[in-house]
Amino acid sequence: MCTALTLQTSYNENFIGRNMDFSHDIKPGIYIMPENYQWYDSYTKKEYFNTYSFIGIGQKTEGILGFFDGVNERGFAAAALYFAGYANYDIDFDTAKKEPISSLDFLHFLLGKCRSVKDIYLLLEDVCIVGSPDPVTKTAAPLHWIATDRTGECVVVEQTKNGLEVFSNPIGVMANSPDFKWHMTNLKNYLEISSTQNEEAFWRNVKLTPFGQGGGTALLPGSFTSPDRFVRTAFLKTHSLIPNNRVEAIMTFFHIIGNVSIPKGTILTSRSTYDYTIYTAFIDTNTCEYFFKTHDNIQIAVAGLRDTYRHNSQPIFLGYLNRPVRFENFNYFKEDIYGK
Repeated sequence: MCTALTLQTSYNENFIGRNMDFSHDIKPGIYIMPENYQWYDSYTKKEYFNTYSFIGIGQKTEGILGFFDGVNERGFAAAALYFAGYANYDIDFDTAKKEPISSLDFLHFLLGKCRSVKDIYLLLEDVCIVGSPDPVTKTAAPLHWIATDRTGECVVVEQTKNGLEVFSNPIGVMANSPDFKWHMTNLKNYLEISSTQNEEAFWRNVKLTPFGQGGGTALLPGSFTSPDRFVRTAFLKTHSLIPNNRVEAIMTFFHIIGNVSIPKGTILTSRSTYDYTIYTAFIDTNTCEYFFKTHDNIQIAVAGLRDTYRHNSQPIFLGYLNRPVRFENFNYFKEDIYGK
């Protein structure tokens, strides 16, 4: 369970953010991967080199470093979300023409190779995605991906029984299953939702008036299911005021994404574990900076990709996302308030 969205300012600065919802015990951290870094696909063991440096949130388990989201030095950003029941890794590709990439490493592959969204189309002509068990779930995690760049263009990458496809994402929102085309079609069920409302209505001779503001959103779905989160996020994004600058963009994003954040304890899985929002991250594609908070610390922290890291030979671990909570001291004395 995850939700992602892009956001633009009035000056066309582009951002992407997501909730990372998961029911497995993970300990995500922030890594910087240098350009020209040599790494190996966890399934095929094929050798790759990063063309671009990037900063990403991920986890290293049993020697395997997998990423959940990230942004590279060219402002290309992407995130992986769960796609249970629809991701298909058993496509019969012509292996002589298609290069297999592990689903676990596909995000690393994109971040290390793509200058922009347009590069995805070229890269995917020659690759296919194969499933391999990851060290956390011990299964081939079903995934699909959302990507964007500094132009604001956004796409979704899915490999289903129809094969590997790239979809333009004009609304800049993504959730989990079903597939992206289904989610876009489902929006038609909510045409009557509005930021305005009728001030009065008559049922024959009975006059009805609203309790207060917000009546136009009465039909907005409120569950934590993927379809409901997609609709809710799409409406809030497209009806929120366009931010004038990146500070406003950061605040707008956290207000929107908070409406689909899952408190721990509200979703209990069949494994008797809680599916909840472990962290929330927002990426500035222009400055290559992360703004993030976690379930256990809602204070926003920042981390960025620095030029000084680009030529390192090894990944740089900046630290785990969870950190001690510190409260801002905002005490006033009586004489300060009343000017005495």
